[in-house]
Amino acid sequence: MDDLRSLTAVQLTELIRSRAVSPVEVVRSSLERIEQLNPAVNAFVTVCADKALASAKEAERAVMSGGELGPLHGIPIGVKDLDPVAGVRLTRGSRLFAEDLAQETILCVERLVEAGAIVVGKTNTPEFGFKATTDSSLSGPASTPFNLAMNAGGSSGGSAAAVATGMVPLAQGSDAGGSLRVPGAFCGVFTMMTTFGRVAVPARPNAFRRLNPMVCYAPLARTVEDAVLGLDLMSGPHPRDPYSFPVNEALAEALAPSLAGMRVAYIPDLGGYPVEPEVEAVVRSALPALKEAGAEIVEVDFRLPLPHAELTAMWRRYLSLCHAESAEVSRGQGIDLLGEQGQVVDPGYLESVRVGAALSAVDFRLGDLVRTQILDAFEDLFDAFDLVVSPVNCVAGIPNDTTRTTVGPRQVAGQDVDEYVGWSMTSPFNLIGSPAATVPVGRSANGVPVGMQIAARRHNDAAVVRGAAACQEHLPWQHLYQELDPSLATR
Repeated sequence: MDDLRSLTAVQLTELIRSRAVSPVEVVRSSLERIEQLNPAVNAFVTVCADKALASAKEAERAVMSGGELGPLHGIPIGVKDLDPVAGVRLTRGSRLFAEDLAQETILCVERLVEAGAIVVGKTNTPEFGFKATTDSSLSGPASTPFNLAMNAGGSSGGSAAAVATGMVPLAQGSDAGGSLRVPGAFCGVFTMMTTFGRVAVPARPNAFRRLNPMVCYAPLARTVEDAVLGLDLMSGPHPRDPYSFPVNEALAEALAPSLAGMRVAYIPDLGGYPVEPEVEAVVRSALPALKEAGAEIVEVDFRLPLPHAELTAMWRRYLSLCHAESAEVSRGQGIDLLGEQGQVVDPGYLESVRVGAALSAVDFRLGDLVRTQILDAFEDLFDAFDLVVSPVNCVAGIPNDTTRTTVGPRQVAGQDVDEYVGWSMTSPFNLIGSPAATVPVGRSANGVPVGMQIAARRHNDAAVVRGAAACQEHLPWQHLYQELDPSLATR
């Protein structure tokens, strides 16, 4: 087959099982696509071609011998370069770790590999994943393939761009405040942050750090079915993750695109964020698709318990504590980020480290009081509605900076925002641990896709999947990938 890159992971696994195509062909097609398009998009920062082809040949032998095949047997995937894959370079987007080699594989990726997936490389991310754009002094910016002058979003931007261009049908990412959904929206792909703890991550050296904020790991894909397949494989508890819990139902069971009997709250500004009118208009135009699927749509005048700027500042303080902790751990390993070695580190990250180091335990606990108010506000909303819908991002795209220091705007719709993360509407759901997804619902005038955020109460992940499946059925987005920036073909 000539165009394997246009097929989904589900389709490819069926072809591999029927021996219509081999894992080697599929992986070679992925590697060729990376070689062709990566110079323009900069989605991958490390490609492990030899390792991937060796795994593909082993997978092919299993097919030919009639061996047991996993659900992702022979499927190439990308892995965000914040997370380790044993024997593969792990830069974390930093010049300090440009030649670091991982000794282990993160559990969520290990589960995909055990299901037959083949890692073809590591995807671009900002330094230590600290901002919502993908750019670093080490690797440069990742672009959305729909407009190469615009950023892919972050911090899982390389994974989102890799999937959008068909370099891989599935890529792994993580989300501490929008790092899956922000780039998923800008790159026109589907991804979903599940209820906190559904996907186990035995974090070390601190097993408890993922709580502040709540961090989720998940795949990005062109279809809801592919992402859900990956999510079901990633999900489940682990004894060394104290937040993980048993999963009793497969999300694949929720793929029916009917929303009959469901009530959906549409909140254009998610309770107080400034939003560019063009973005809101695109998301609003997608609401009839949910209604066509059977949902009752109600526009709700919901207000957050604090202004968006204060909410963003609070969320950033939580991140600063994590950054300060990481810096202290690194110092114990001989790397002093606030000393001479920090001269090659992004100044924005170092400032976050300093803010975190200055916070007291009381500051930290008082933040949780406000966080509780946010939880209660959304729980009141979920008492009346099955789903909450809003835009993902406040803006129609972020231009790449030629100096490798890409950040967002300082103002949106006349209001000041934090340039690192304040122009997205994703972090509230990380503060409360609720599932939230992004689905492509159109494009802005500059060509960059626009994402609709779909969220639900904790442990109601199936409702989010139903909402996404309904959008895919009644407002399909597969044509987007045939409309990619034409200049890609000439790079």
